[in-house]
Amino acid sequence: MENRFYNAFDAESFGGGRKPDYRSVFQIDRDRIIHAHAFRKLQSKTQVFLSGEYDFYRTRLTHSIEVSQIGRSICHYLRTQGGVMRDDFYIDSDLVEACCLAHDMGHPPFGHSGERTLQELMKRRGGFEGNAQTLHLLCETMYQNETGVKGMQPTRALIDGVLKYKKLYTEFSTPPINHFIYESQQPIRDWVFDGAKIPAELLPGETLNAFKSVECQIMDWADDAAYSLNDIVDGVRAGFLTIERVERWAAGEAIGPEQQGHMDTLFDAIRADRLENAFSQKIGRFIKACRLRERDNFMAAATNRYRYELVVEDKAVREAEFFKKMANDIIFESPQLEQLEYKARTLLNALFNAIWDNYAERNERVISILPANTGRLIAEERTLDGKARRICDYLAGLTDGMIVRTHRRLFDPEFGSFRDLS
Repeated sequence: MENRFYNAFDAESFGGGRKPDYRSVFQIDRDRIIHAHAFRKLQSKTQVFLSGEYDFYRTRLTHSIEVSQIGRSICHYLRTQGGVMRDDFYIDSDLVEACCLAHDMGHPPFGHSGERTLQELMKRRGGFEGNAQTLHLLCETMYQNETGVKGMQPTRALIDGVLKYKKLYTEFSTPPINHFIYESQQPIRDWVFDGAKIPAELLPGETLNAFKSVECQIMDWADDAAYSLNDIVDGVRAGFLTIERVERWAAGEAIGPEQQGHMDTLFDAIRADRLENAFSQKIGRFIKACRLRERDNFMAAATNRYRYELVVEDKAVREAEFFKKMANDIIFESPQLEQLEYKARTLLNALFNAIWDNYAERNERVISILPANTGRLIAEERTLDGKARRICDYLAGLTDGMIVRTHRRLFDPEFGSFRDLS
């Protein structure tokens, strides 16, 4: 049965050239992401704890899989609730799954520490943003070939589904740290909106960034649900979050009855060793906190993706924010995670500067410390900003282990035999 929620506008692919087969266009989106090299690299990129340091904690890959499961479940839950949803009119779970699987692909090694470091390095050269980098992968670098085809030819609905932020870096009055897309991505944004003029009321501040398709809203809430709860679980398992530390932290916070209830649930689960079970139930409640409502905006006539929006119960949003703040204050600002921040800064700065010295500013023979294709891409750029972007692309695409090994090959005198070159 045809799903009338979507139309040809939603299904059009960026760059064209897609050949139809037995799958829906959104199933093709999902499958191309799963089989992409950039997706597989997420298994060795930090979520909270350094990849490989603790074998059973979440990486960017396992986090993305969990987000996709929550996103699919939200779609199924909304469909079972009736209302505007029908057997032939519903939010496609394959599309939402693709958005969720792709949402972190552009994030660099060493988690938020790596992202902050690249943001500083690129601040005066167009910025760095993990979500903008995801868009860059989908539309420009994944599945490149010699015929000139760029990107994975994603559908308009998929591109829009990962566009958490739509405001250009240069549209802010002062250079932002995050929450933007690159200046070069304006044509992609124009294509997503089919050339429709963005209303003036959406341009100030972060208003345009808050203007999201319903699939993007589902992905965003699934992401919040996953990391606000699962970071707590991993933090307890790693020994960062203990009852004593949470109580010390809470003593300095404005804790009301609602927040105290969340802490009591956490403490009871820790004492009974039922943490994963208790927090899995919370994820179920976060899913059931969702509903749809109709809205009116400049894109609503073109697509149902903007005719409807996701509404999440305030109580669930407050709980997610509470656990995110707890994780940030206790885990992310712990000495161990601050050490990871220092490591990320040291390694990424050293590698960026080494590549810059050899490929951007060097007038004599270039020492080929990069793969040949990466070196060629840097050489083809005519501006220093363009060269910096290519270097940033390379570093963002490495895994935690690849960064460490590359740094050791360049700077560790004791590391450099042929056995160390993998």
